[in-house]
Amino acid sequence: MLFFFREPTARRGYSAAMNWPATTVYFFSIMGLALIATADRTPLHAQSADLVLCDRLAADPADPDKPADVKGVASVAAADVATAIRFCKQASGSRRAMYQLGRAYAANNQGGEAIGAWRKAADKGSTSAMVELGVAYATGAGVAKDEAAAAKLFERAAQGGNPRGVSNLAALSGKGAAPADAARSRALLAKAAETNAEAQFQLGLMLQDGVGGPKDDAGARSLFEKAAAQDHPGALERMGAFAKAGRGGPQDSSAAKTYYEKAAALGNDEAKAALKRAECPYVLKDKSGKVMTNLCF
Repeated sequence: MLFFFREPTARRGYSAAMNWPATTVYFFSIMGLALIATADRTPLHAQSADLVLCDRLAADPADPDKPADVKGVASVAAADVATAIRFCKQASGSRRAMYQLGRAYAANNQGGEAIGAWRKAADKGSTSAMVELGVAYATGAGVAKDEAAAAKLFERAAQGGNPRGVSNLAALSGKGAAPADAARSRALLAKAAETNAEAQFQLGLMLQDGVGGPKDDAGARSLFEKAAAQDHPGALERMGAFAKAGRGGPQDSSAAKTYYEKAAALGNDEAKAALKRAECPYVLKDKSGKVMTNLCF
């Protein structure tokens, strides 16, 4: 079974606004793609009030089109759906607003309307909308399942510099990639990581494990730190782990706890588990040395 990346929620996966699956996956099987920077960032003074409000309520934190001064939301809050739909509709001349309109529809369980909005946004060049449509075709959610169409959409998104396009194309392309493919993926991510928190996080994972090139704890920590500064939940969890172990830099238990707490507050399960382990530091092991449980006193 193949799984595809959408919106970041935990360490190595994305959840679906329409209850599509999430997974852990590295970036493999990407050959011959070039990252081409795209943008939909109208200067703030030229933006309409409708677009500003649409951004505030429905911007995707991982969308490459999102202005740097907009934080974004993991999903559109139920209380904000009607308002987001209204203002994103009124600002739909922007591809970013049209993509965000699709997110608002998806949060309101209006799958058909979401697909329609994403089609229009993708036609305008939104790589995030291409990813959403690709996931729909790959999983058959709201449209007839069509992996060939999904692959084309993921490839377009990858060529546009969207790291989710890279990862989803890898997941769709096959399993068990050759080392050269992983190296190519690492190079692609390095370009995207210049500006994108998700790419920084995913490239950090490759560096920490030595996938597609040499293992580099210091480089991984630097990337995680950059993504964590943008409140990326997975990167915050990784910074907690690296700070706790002194991996790739100084050991700092206090900082580790702070990182874990921030990641847990954003819903990261691994950070929650790490905080629980810290409350119960005594470990019970069996004869083979396997950890059986943590003891609390």
